[in-house]
Order: sequence, then structure tokens, then C-alpha cells
Amino acid sequence: MFLTYAFISICMMVAAQETQLSTIASNGWANNSVNTVIFRKNALVSFKGNQYAAYYDQEQNVVLAKRKIGATHWIVTTTPYKGDAADAHKSISLMVDGDGFLHVAWGQHNNKLNYTKSTSAGSLTLGNKAEMLAEKENKVSYPEFYKLANGDLLFFYRDGGSGNGNLMINCYSLATKKWTRIQDGMIDGEGQRNAYWQVAVDQAGAIHLSWVWRESPDVASNHDLCYAKSTDGGITWLKSTGEKYKLPITAANAEYAIKIPQKSELINQTSMFADAKGKVFIAGYWRGANETGPQYHLVFKTDSNWRVSNLNFRKTSFSLSGTGTKQIPISRPQIIVWSNGKNDAAGLLFRDAERQNKAAIAINNYLGSEKWTIKDLTQTGMGDWEPTYDTELWKTKGILSLFLQNVTQVDGEGKADHLPTPVQVLDWKPRK
Repeated sequence: MFLTYAFISICMMVAAQETQLSTIASNGWANNSVNTVIFRKNALVSFKGNQYAAYYDQEQNVVLAKRKIGATHWIVTTTPYKGDAADAHKSISLMVDGDGFLHVAWGQHNNKLNYTKSTSAGSLTLGNKAEMLAEKENKVSYPEFYKLANGDLLFFYRDGGSGNGNLMINCYSLATKKWTRIQDGMIDGEGQRNAYWQVAVDQAGAIHLSWVWRESPDVASNHDLCYAKSTDGGITWLKSTGEKYKLPITAANAEYAIKIPQKSELINQTSMFADAKGKVFIAGYWRGANETGPQYHLVFKTDSNWRVSNLNFRKTSFSLSGTGTKQIPISRPQIIVWSNGKNDAAGLLFRDAERQNKAAIAINNYLGSEKWTIKDLTQTGMGDWEPTYDTELWKTKGILSLFLQNVTQVDGEGKADHLPTPVQVLDWKPRK
């Protein structure tokens, strides 16, 4: 049973909650959205009192930065590496392993893997480029790092192209300092489609994975929302009912949280969150059967059913179709959830042209009540920015640390002629 709520109370938040803004540098590449795409995992990452950041500068150099958590001063290092920043898919992804080494992947869109790690714990100095396993590393897209509870890392990526790619997962062991492949084509598009996924690792170490299917490079062919989880580090995968998947997962045996037809303006690569109890929340947007345009939705699992909450505050319509990185009047959403007494509170982070493209958050203090409140986190617009945040800092300290940059995205993988813009971090903590 799928339950969609038609009425949402949306109002402006009067009482301001404290934010802190720090500037990393003033020379961020702004000719497209490569520094701010939502599938950066991560743009920011924290470990033992330090926070790390990465971005492309105006010369397309890979730049790393570091600060003490909460400080406003950043140490900035330009690395020897460059990326093809003109392709907005080719973002930089970061993670710190349990020994304090920084792992970096960049410049990926159906090409050979670009990967390295720092030369010592806590350092911004990177070593030479390295292979992980060499095999199936020549058509890499969407590199994403995730840290397990024991400090080991997972590396998710797509092998192959849009419409016919497969999900790969590698694991980095602190004990051996080596990568191994734990899944090879775990989600199989069978040569007809590919999965665009989002991942969350909960505090107990369970891995939660959701995805939409795409039948072709055309964004309009996105459809449906599926789910799987692993409680053993990615080896075995289960449905939400506990039923074990027989791998690979295909369109035929996948668990469908909700069915969404093609040409529903369903966006791919959004976000999900899993709380300390393993409860799952998936954010996205699409146009429902009775809606005139795309609305943000939150999909979450109760004890027995998947439920869908429709935020229903948007007024203007738009259409998703065509290939390449699109210029879209709203960003893909991020979702965070926190405990509010005996209830769950949720925050959906977004950017919307209806709100002058400011970074904003829709807050529900009692998830299930359908009373959402919108707060602007910035005073000025952020262009075609999408929200990315420090997942590790949110898990450990409940601080939302957002990567900010005002960027311009020309539709269909175009490149603007834009002066560099400041690269910033905004810290915000919800009232409880």
C-alpha cells in the first residue's frame, strides 16, 4: 500500500537558527555545476577533529583543504592533479579511512579510474595515481566512498554507460591496505537499462541502497524506486522484509518501494538517510498522477509498508528530457533525519528558482504529521547549486555542514563563461 498525502502545511520559519559561514577560497570553478553535484560522496568529510574539502579551481586543478571542525580558517593545497571540469559528471569524491588517510577519486565519466590517497594520516599531500584492482576500471562513472563502522571503506561506481551500466563495489581493508572487489555487477541492467543509486550507511554499519532504473541516456526514461540492504559489509543483500536477494539484482527480482512510470519527471541520483535504528528515508522528486508538475517526495518504510509523503509546495512545472547534465529550476534533494523526543524530525535540503535559488531546508518536526516548514539557509541565490554535506559530521555531532558555491549549469552538458566564485561551508544545527 502506498500512501500519499495531498495536504502539506508550508510556512516560513520565523525564528532563525544559528548558522556559521566560512570561506575556503575565492577561485572555485563556476562554469558548470561539477563542484556542487549531489552525487559527490563526499565534498566534505570529517575525522577526529578535522574536516576536509575538495573542489576544482578556475584552472581545473584538484584542490584540497582542511580545518579544525568549527573553525573559520582553512589550509588549502593545490594538488598536482587536474580534472576535466567542463564535464559536470566528473566531480571529486572524498573519504577518510579509519587510520586517517584521505582517499580521493575525480574526473570520472566512462573513463579510466583516477584514484589516489594521502601519503600520511591527516595530510593533504597525495600520492601517485593508483589502480584499485585494474579489472573493469576503464569505464568508471559516479565514484562514491562510504566508511564502514570498522573504518574500512566501500567504493561504489558504475561500470559502463548510461542505459547499460552495472554497479560495482570495492572494499578497502585497513588491515591489508588493499582493495578487493566484493560485488561485480550486483545490480544488472541486462544490457537494457542501468541503475542510478543512492547509498546510506547507518550507525550500526548496515548499508542501505536505493535506485531508479533508466532505460536509455534520455533522463525521461527514469522509472520506479527500488531498495536493498546489507548487514555484512556488502556481501549479502536483503529486501526490507529480510528476504535474501539472489544476485544479481535485476528489474524482475528487485524490491519496488514505489512504482513510478517513465516520463514522470523522476530524477535520478538523489539521497537517502538511515538512522541509528536502521530506519530508511529516501528523498526525490517526480510528478505524481494527479500533479501538474514535479514535487519533492519523501519515501520511508514503516513496520509493514513503504509510505510516500508529498511536500507539495512547488507551483511551477518543468520537464525532464534529453541527455547530459540538465539545467533544472530545482536541485535534487538531500535528506537528513534526527530524533525529536519520541518522534522523528526530518530536513529536506534543496534549491528552487521559486525561492530565488537560495539554499533552503524544509523541516518536519514530527514526521508523519505532514507539517513542513521552510527556512532559507543563505541570503542570496546559489545559481544551479545542489546540496552536499559532511555525512560523518552529521552522524557524530549532529552538525549539518553544507558545501556551498554559486555555479552556472548550461543545459545538456554546456559550459558557461563565468568568473570564479567563492567556495564556502555553512554549518547549521537544528533546534531540538
